[in-house]
Amino acid sequence: MQESSRMVRHALLMMMGTLVSRVLGLAREMVTAAFFGASGRLDAFNVAYTLANLARQLVAEGALSAAFVPVFSKALLESSARALSLARQAMGVLILASLAVTLLGIAGAPLLTFIMAPGFDAETSLLATSLTRWMFPFLFLISMAALTMGVLNSLGSFFLPALAPAFSNLIFIVSAPLLVRRLGIHGLAVSVLLGGGVHFLSQWFWARRIGAPLVPERPDFSDGDLRRMMLLFLPYAAGLSLNQVNPVVSRMLGSFLEEGSISVLNYANRILQLPLGLFVIAISQAVLPQLSRAKEPSQFASTIGTALRFALFIVLPATVGLIMISEPFVHVTFVRGAFGEGAWRATSRALTLSVLGLPGMACSTVVMRGLYALSMPRGAFITTLFSVACTAVLSLLLMFPMGYGGLALAPSVAFTLSGLLGLRLIGKKIEHPLRIASKSWACRTVAALTLMALALYLWGAFLPYNIHAGLPARVGWCLGAMLTGAGVYAAVTLALKFDEWQWIREAAFFK
Repeated sequence: MQESSRMVRHALLMMMGTLVSRVLGLAREMVTAAFFGASGRLDAFNVAYTLANLARQLVAEGALSAAFVPVFSKALLESSARALSLARQAMGVLILASLAVTLLGIAGAPLLTFIMAPGFDAETSLLATSLTRWMFPFLFLISMAALTMGVLNSLGSFFLPALAPAFSNLIFIVSAPLLVRRLGIHGLAVSVLLGGGVHFLSQWFWARRIGAPLVPERPDFSDGDLRRMMLLFLPYAAGLSLNQVNPVVSRMLGSFLEEGSISVLNYANRILQLPLGLFVIAISQAVLPQLSRAKEPSQFASTIGTALRFALFIVLPATVGLIMISEPFVHVTFVRGAFGEGAWRATSRALTLSVLGLPGMACSTVVMRGLYALSMPRGAFITTLFSVACTAVLSLLLMFPMGYGGLALAPSVAFTLSGLLGLRLIGKKIEHPLRIASKSWACRTVAALTLMALALYLWGAFLPYNIHAGLPARVGWCLGAMLTGAGVYAAVTLALKFDEWQWIREAAFFK
């Protein structure tokens, strides 16, 4: 099986699992929106959740994968017993480190809340501090889940790790309505912790079932691979900690805008996470083990080029589609209960501006995996620092003329620019040309996207979205629009003989 088709197969498996997770993630936000709308209390929860959830980006989708997967993948070439011993030692180190950070986070919650949202009034700030303390143990749970996911991905298991967040979201959806009635906004915090526990345990039991029980071992710090992993983790963590400044900047500046601005940005981000997690994270997670095992610069260049091209092939139509149906999609997803017309219009605007950066986010995420696989912590740090600086400067420039819209647009531009910088650094490192797409591919893609956009315009013109229709009719309208856009894009790209369809066919029928 060709490397391109193998990567696509792994990505498709992750997409299937992630699809369930992201759909349930939207359902989770629908439950939250119905109870709290776009309110000051939910602003406080979102600030607290952002602080506790930094581990997901920093650890699960960041430094731990960057440091662990390349070393673990190479240890697997020696023997599975050697690799599993390394994983157990890493778990021992991670337990101590994450517990220490959790305790520090609980103790420093007032300071963290002030840094995150200096514009909050005293009452909202106290609530955010309390919620932060309740939720900080989530960091420990998600760190354990991240390590387990790295082991499973390296062993060729992608579906269950992608599905694990779905279990977490399902627990939240079931428990939140019951807990909110008893504990108020703090019920959401407890639901987050319950979901985090299920996220970790579901993967841990699966690893045990496939013959990779992860019982922590006492770390042997004379182990060269363990030392290498730890040495790689620190600079990657430093760089990715900078990357977490982006949501901090948005929430910090959003606290100075009108009430509900932080919640609006969070709702838009939740929808954005559907294509981002479904396609981008899936492709980048699938390609990392293959990049780590690449022996020649030409093989590395071919693999990352394939990943970037396939990511754009999938993400570009998602971008066009979300922009064109943003208002109906937000309406059918969130408008109920406390979520009214003002929140609907604001969230739709924020979503449109955020989605503009989806292709840049796709490229940036895959490029960062390339930097990790090449063990380039300095390059990863420079790329991340550049992204953060761009986000901060653009947010300050755009927030006053555009309000929360400026805070949504700034990261879109920053991720696009940082992806280009990362590609340049990789090209210099491997000293081999990176061929992502030809002019012919670009022209054919523009043609396919144009016809897709035209089809969606005609769909809305001849069958307008009716905000007063029943839920089944409104859901049907959105599904019809999605199927129409996807069908036109698929038909045109098939007719124009895109290689990506051959990769998908080989991946689907490979046994």
